[in-house]
Amino acid sequence: MTSPSAPVVARAPGRVNLIGEHTDYNGGLCLPFAIDLATTATVRRRSDGRIRTTSREAVAGDRHWQEYVVGVVAQLRRIGWEVPGLDIDLVSTLPLGGGLSSSAALECAVATAIAGVVGAPLDESGRRVLAEACRRAETDHVGAPTGGMDQLAAMLCSPGHALLIDFADPGCPATTPVPLPIAADGLSLLVSDSRVRHALADGDGGYAQRRRECAAGDPRRRRHVATENARVRAAVDAIGDRDWPRLGELMTASHVSLRDDYEVSVPQLDRAVDAALAAGALGARLTGGGFGGCTIALVAADRVGAVREAVDAAYAERRWASPRHHVVAPGPGAQVLRGGG
Repeated sequence: MTSPSAPVVARAPGRVNLIGEHTDYNGGLCLPFAIDLATTATVRRRSDGRIRTTSREAVAGDRHWQEYVVGVVAQLRRIGWEVPGLDIDLVSTLPLGGGLSSSAALECAVATAIAGVVGAPLDESGRRVLAEACRRAETDHVGAPTGGMDQLAAMLCSPGHALLIDFADPGCPATTPVPLPIAADGLSLLVSDSRVRHALADGDGGYAQRRRECAAGDPRRRRHVATENARVRAAVDAIGDRDWPRLGELMTASHVSLRDDYEVSVPQLDRAVDAALAAGALGARLTGGGFGGCTIALVAADRVGAVREAVDAAYAERRWASPRHHVVAPGPGAQVLRGGG
């Protein structure tokens, strides 16, 4: 056990979904990977049983961000953990509400730090327990009906790999690491943040509305899910063959489907995708829930600058705020950095 004065520091990453969007809550396939941008939680025991939270920013991109923390603590207590009073301090490098899963990173950083405080195991089984507790925190406490991809990615991803997740059994999703040797083949993954913000717990349409439409059997929404699952399978094959042009084609086709059939894109995302492709990207798509957020482009490493400049110019032409860019690579899942025992 950790002494009352010794902090536990844990980090949980954001994620980029390479392909497979809005499929997790539809029993389908997705292919995310963890990125370097992350949320770090520093947790200390308190003697009075209270939970006190501080943050240098609204980490989950929502003025009620504390509810994410409250939800995680409540879910861990619900499954029988004896969570003591805690001081929880949060710092994040993730763009808030930007489609890179800042909320799941917050939840998983807090849960991982608490695991360090109480001495809970962080083997695969333990990580799955935490991922489910975090998913329920977001769904039950915050009101965002997420499907579980983000939390599993934050807890289970590994360096150099994407994570194929099959939600055919949503109670126990199957996961398979997929080597992603992008850099070895002279390629980069460029994330462009449109700076158009979304909130999955919007309650008035958007993400929740798409879930309802899928449940009701909306033909266009279901067509996207069916074709997206096929694209994920084809993408895994393309990666295995190191057929990067094919992967790029599948990414771009995914964006077209998300734009036209699922209708979750916005003009800024479409503009970024079109500009990236015109500047030589092998493929590009929105990543995350849509309605704002980020795009991801598969680009030859020596073309990253040109693609970035093309996206910037496309935004400037429309007098939109300049996008922010990040070159990302597949990294590790959540981990305790200091303390615990």
